[in-house]
Amino acid sequence: MIRDYEKFDALGLAHLVKTREVSPLELVEAAIERIEERDARIGAIVHRTYDRARKEAQGELPDGPFKGVPFLLKDLLQLEDGQPTLNGCRFCRGLVSDHDTELVRRHRAAGLITLGHTATPELGILPVTEAEAYGRPTRNPWDLERTSGGSSGGSAAAVAAGYVPLAHASDGGGSIRIPASCCGLFGMKPTRARNPLGPDVGDGWHGISVEHAVSRSVRDSAALLDATHGLDEGAPYAAPPPERPYLEETGRDPGRLRIAFTDRSLLGHTVHPDCAAAVRDAAELCRKLGHDVVEGAPPVDRRGLTRAYLILVASETAAEIGFLARVLNKKATADQFEAGTWMLAQVGEKYSGAEMAAAVHLIHAFGRQLAHWFTRHDLLLTPTLATPPLKVGELKLKLHEEALLRLLRAFPSELVLRKALDVLAEQGFEFAAFTAIANLSGAPAINVPLFWNAEGLPIGTHFVARYGDEGLLYRLAAQLEKARPWADRRPPL
Repeated sequence: MIRDYEKFDALGLAHLVKTREVSPLELVEAAIERIEERDARIGAIVHRTYDRARKEAQGELPDGPFKGVPFLLKDLLQLEDGQPTLNGCRFCRGLVSDHDTELVRRHRAAGLITLGHTATPELGILPVTEAEAYGRPTRNPWDLERTSGGSSGGSAAAVAAGYVPLAHASDGGGSIRIPASCCGLFGMKPTRARNPLGPDVGDGWHGISVEHAVSRSVRDSAALLDATHGLDEGAPYAAPPPERPYLEETGRDPGRLRIAFTDRSLLGHTVHPDCAAAVRDAAELCRKLGHDVVEGAPPVDRRGLTRAYLILVASETAAEIGFLARVLNKKATADQFEAGTWMLAQVGEKYSGAEMAAAVHLIHAFGRQLAHWFTRHDLLLTPTLATPPLKVGELKLKLHEEALLRLLRAFPSELVLRKALDVLAEQGFEFAAFTAIANLSGAPAINVPLFWNAEGLPIGTHFVARYGDEGLLYRLAAQLEKARPWADRRPPL
């Protein structure tokens, strides 16, 4: 068995395989051992494919940059041939894929060996990972009473707990960066359409949702994006091509950057002192590294953008449930979904086509405004989240809220449904107050783990760059990683 497995990042493990110091099977067994030792406490893994992984590890693997490295796939939308997918939802029981999605195919071509699937909230909607379908929440390895975040909370918890050095994640409002912040990891949300969504999905939530990973090291994220990005046959649009390989960017000087920062909430109302302290600490670090740092932020129509986002997500949720019903050839009923998901779908069915079009127009207008703001700045620096990681169950519906939703199932009132959605949205955006602006604009953004509070909880730092410029983010992230290394900070498991 490999010694010091957890001290290596994915490229480090791949190097050991390449130099024949370890075999892929030894790496697979090391990962499985850690999952079986620790996951009863954490709840990150919802489906295991150990036998297939062992068989792949003993066979002929593609000679990619991650040859023989253990990997985990988020249980949402990305499919493996012959494997079930639950999407965090009871309604999806019995759904088995007959093909690999394009991103999974590219993971395999990179040499990664998938050991199983990680937990997600139902249909990937919430910023915490507590889907009823799995029977238990996913807990944060830094504090088992805290959330690992969402919607890629299972993947982030698995990487933080040392199962694998990187894992698949997706992001429709912060779902890579939120759990990366909660779990003390690096997380890159790529530019819209950078990674493939085909062949089953044209785009994710009108271009808001994207795919990539959470990782310990910056270079792993960059090398994986090199392996997976590129034109996706039949996609409605494509990201601008990178200037050079992303892994090469991690070795380049970022130059003197113009960075604007704020510790004021963009989509909510308040920011916890720990999160404000983290962003000011990061701003000072950037100054010491030679960057021009000023206080400021782009103008954000908080009410208009949050409402447009909710119209889009509610409508997409209704459409997704309808699609699943057709695929599974069964009727979707309220008892097969969590109360909040069903309410979201009910609201989505009430919105008109004109309302949806207006929401998309407003979102696209914000993307134009942010692009103009980036003509004067290179980066926007904010907290990743407005609070430290929440306690498990903190966003769970209260008894009176559940009673109201049960009443609405029986007697759906459009006015009350929309009001209830507004109230729940206020709660969600108080926590995830910054990340969605990158999704709405299509811009790339990262979480960097630079700060831990007095309770020993990671508090993420968030950088947003202009559309298409992941390279700049990788250059800065590598500089920050060198200036303040985080790889050796491990949760007290």
